[in-house]
Amino acid sequence: MKNIIKKMMPIVLLVSSSIAYSQITNSEKDSLYINQIDEKKQPAKVLHAEPLYIDLIRDLGARKGEREWNLGLGLTDELTFDSYEALIEYEWAPMDRLGLEVELPFTFYSPLADNGGVETPSNRLNSIKIATQWSFFVNERMATSMAIGYINEFELSDFRNFGKPLISGNVYNPFLVVAKRWGNNFHSLVYTGPMIGHEYESGEVHTSYDVNTSFHYMIPGTRNFIGVEFNKTWEGSDFDMTMRPQMRLGIADNLMIGIIAGVPISRENERFSSFLRLIWEPKHK
Repeated sequence: MKNIIKKMMPIVLLVSSSIAYSQITNSEKDSLYINQIDEKKQPAKVLHAEPLYIDLIRDLGARKGEREWNLGLGLTDELTFDSYEALIEYEWAPMDRLGLEVELPFTFYSPLADNGGVETPSNRLNSIKIATQWSFFVNERMATSMAIGYINEFELSDFRNFGKPLISGNVYNPFLVVAKRWGNNFHSLVYTGPMIGHEYESGEVHTSYDVNTSFHYMIPGTRNFIGVEFNKTWEGSDFDMTMRPQMRLGIADNLMIGIIAGVPISRENERFSSFLRLIWEPKHK
């Protein structure tokens, strides 16, 4: 009998250890994933949920070699016509904590049947956007990151007048980002800065100021999250705000999709909108 017990003990221990391993809690999975991001290597990096509509140039605390492709498609009801948004975007980190980005945003228009004879704008490649972002503060103990950045948009003429001139203006957009993770699953972020538009032909300069706040809950044990952005713009005495509930779903290890709805809270010329963002992160060394 003793011999039988001795022979069975290794099997019992193996089975019990397998069961214990398979019953890792979601909280433990969260901790493992956070450790994978935060403590993978130096320099320090904190895991943050990145908003999907006003996205960042690169992850806060970016590490050299990281890169990402984005494809975006959106639809907005503009009262007298529908506008279709499309973008292609590439972002990468040539060195630790520095992110760079190039984006080509397109807009296509479709008139509505009851638009009252209002002329529909011409389709266009809106601009060539180049951007940079530097994470100047990354604190793992506080789970907080901060970054400054700059976006420059070379505005282009619409397709109806393309090349007359080619570049019709410029938009200068310095910005500040502050992000905080609360525990393992809750995330908040503020993205703010002025947008200064300069039209070459008229010489007119107009300035607006954006404050974009976002709150997200990352689903335990996954990279998926649900959340909301509040995109707020002040231009003179005019104030516009759009609320954008959203979710991110992981399709594969390096492929995700973001789904965003737009609900205008204070906007005179826009109804509901929707936007999809496909995110691909090629593997890096």
